Amino acid sequence: MSGSSVLSPTRITITAVDFDRLNELVQSPRYRAATTGLRDELVNGIVVASPDVPKRIVAMRSRVRVRDVQADDSQTYTLVYPEEADIGQGKVSILAPLATALLGARAGQVVEFDAPAGPQRLRVEKILYQPEAAGDFHL
Repeated sequence: MSGSSVLSPTRITITAVDFDRLNELVQSPRYRAATTGLRDELVNGIVVASPDVPKRIVAMRSRVRVRDVQADDSQTYTLVYPEEADIGQGKVSILAPLATALLGARAGQVVEFDAPAGPQRLRVEKILYQPEAAGDFHL
């Protein structure tokens, strides 16, 4: 696996808009119990203005193609807020361990997370759409 890195407990880069919305989500009584991993990411995050987020970073509403390192199959997902989640359409709630692991990841990076089926490792193959890179700052 040359040229890849494994996600470690380092600081993620996150837009100020995403930070504010996600911080409100983790403070919500409705979701408080399900947001421990996300809360940790936010506490350690580097907050930047939307136009300043690097294009190679997964942000909210980014659509990414990932490859399972072990099974060698790829899937495409979009990171969304809980009320927009629809796994049949590839829309994964930010409260899911998969989405939390992808938030702030870079293209080429391997992320690790605990799924119901056990530990998973996914390589971010490509960021197909990132709102900030497309100039869609209103999402």
